[in-house]
Amino acid sequence: MFLMLGCALPIYNQYWPLFVLFFYILSPIPYCIARRLVDDTDAMSNACKELAIFLTTGIVVSAFGLPIVFARAHLIAWGACALVLTGNTVIFATILGFFLVFGSNDDFSWQQW
Repeated sequence: MFLMLGCALPIYNQYWPLFVLFFYILSPIPYCIARRLVDDTDAMSNACKELAIFLTTGIVVSAFGLPIVFARAHLIAWGACALVLTGNTVIFATILGFFLVFGSNDDFSWQQW
C-alpha cells in the first residue's frame, strides 16, 4: 500500500518506484532453491545455503537502494522515497515472517500446500 501511495498520490505522480516489485518477486527465490538442493541433516553450514542468503541480502539491499537512487537523481520526490522505503520494510518483514513460520521442517510446512 505504501508503494502505491508513493506512486499514485497526485503530489508525486511518478511510477518509477514500481520497479521495486521485481525485487519483491526475486527475493525469496535463492533461498527456496537452496532449501530444495540442500539436505538439512548437517549441523555445519554449507556453501549453497550461505550463497543463497548472500544473494537474498543483495536483492533486499538493492530494493532499499533503488528508491534512494531515484530520489537523488530527481526522478521521484523524497516523500515518495520515504513511502517506498516504508513499503519495503513492511513487505520484507512479511516475507521474513512467512519463512520463519513455515520454513522449519516439521508437520506445519508451506511445502505441503
